[in-house]
Amino acid sequence: MKFAVIVFPGSNCDIDMYHAIKDELGEQVEYVWHDSETLAEFDGILLPGGFSYGDYLRTGAIARFSNVMTEVVKAAEAGKPILGVCNGFQILLEAGLLPGAMKRNESLSFICRPVELKVENSQTMFTGEYNEGEVITIPIAHGEGNYYCDEKTLEQLKANKQIVFTYENNPNGSLANIAGIVNEKGNVLGMMPHPERAVDDLLGGSDGLKMFQSIVKHWRESNVIKA
Repeated sequence: MKFAVIVFPGSNCDIDMYHAIKDELGEQVEYVWHDSETLAEFDGILLPGGFSYGDYLRTGAIARFSNVMTEVVKAAEAGKPILGVCNGFQILLEAGLLPGAMKRNESLSFICRPVELKVENSQTMFTGEYNEGEVITIPIAHGEGNYYCDEKTLEQLKANKQIVFTYENNPNGSLANIAGIVNEKGNVLGMMPHPERAVDDLLGGSDGLKMFQSIVKHWRESNVIKA
């Protein structure tokens, strides 16, 4: 499987994401600059964390208009797995690939520490290697991770099992303790915690590795079926 790590001006978690895929997962991966006009050769798309375009206007608001995002939308429509982490999640929200918006953390402070997440839906292409209800430890690092949506959207997220991860102890005020959601189709995941920083026990934990393993397993099984 071949992954693209999208790099925007201000991305700073792209190297972590690249390392997770190449060195820990053992799959192919390339950096793709924000002005790229095709993602056709890639099987999975990764939008890393950071401060794209300095977080001017709103987090992800400018990155959403980068050339490559047209291709990300096409990839989403084609059913390819797309994972947006932290700033990547914010960009997916701004692009309309996921519902809702981000507000500043309730504390109005930047938070950087490991948190416990509950796996609310283990039946997605991103979570197949987890157990339903499993509690995992993944680090967060954000100042604007307070997820919000209107009541109707929240009810839809619940009804469609689009809430994939919730915080065990809410660190930022996020509505319904939401830490990660998928689109209705199930191939676009946005989450504030950083699974790419939890792929090796030497670095403090490996709970995040199962997410990338889930993506690859689903992709391989899907392609065997197609073949």
